[in-house]
This record gives sequence, C-alpha cells and structure tokens, in this order.
Amino acid sequence: MEVFITTTTLQTEKIGEDLGKTAKPGDVYALDGDLGAGKTVLTRGIARGMGLNEEDVCSPTFTIVNEYDELKDGTVSKVPLFHFDTYRLEGSDDFLDSGLDEYFVRGGVCVIEWSSVIDDLLPDNTVRIRITGSGDQRRIEVSR
Repeated sequence: MEVFITTTTLQTEKIGEDLGKTAKPGDVYALDGDLGAGKTVLTRGIARGMGLNEEDVCSPTFTIVNEYDELKDGTVSKVPLFHFDTYRLEGSDDFLDSGLDEYFVRGGVCVIEWSSVIDDLLPDNTVRIRITGSGDQRRIEVSR
C-alpha cells in the first residue's frame, strides 16, 4: 500500500495525474471516502494524466456514469474514462440491472466513486483508493 498526505486540491489532483499516466485499457480504480473527501478531484487528476480534457470532469451523482474521451487538443482518445458514482445505487443488483458492468469490458479506464456499494463486482486487479481526512489535510491510501 502507498500512502500520500495532501493539503491542497492541487496535490490530490497530482496524485491522480500520476495514476492516470500509467492507466491502461481495462484498469479499474475503486474510490471510497466521505462526502467531500476528494474523490472527484482525484478523478480529475486521473483524466489529466490520461491526456483528457479534465475541465469537464464532474461528479456523476445523478447520472451514475459520465464518459470522457476528449483529449486536450479536441481529438478523441482511443482510451476513454468512465467515471461512476454508485452512491445512489442500492447495491450490486442495481449496477447489474442497469448494464453498467459492461463498462468493465469496453476498453476504457473505470473510476468508481463509492465503490464499496458494488465491491463484490469489482475485478480482481482493481486499484483500491481510500481517501480520509478533514479540513485541508487528506490521507490517500492506494492498494494495488
């Protein structure tokens, strides 16, 4: 496990950016932490690291999944980012009934906020990330 301590959103984004630089098709990042912990901030960094236009990244709380494939130069990436927020789901059955598990095999990178809701469906090679903290300080634990 790697542990990082951040005190600014820019530092949290940088950790995400470093993760995104090594992301490859089929990777799954499972994010958990309290409301406001920085899950979407980290996802924005992952998008940046993948070369995507991170300015569009926002929490998919009400849509459940947002797809990002626009590169910073306006062209389309061969490896999209699928950004989930499973907070509003009742559990794995809701995820499966909605066909969202198909994203795992679409050749993109999946980032799942509130991933504990669907923990039993996550692939074995999932990178698990726990964000804790209050105020300006965050502890980010990355388990590969």
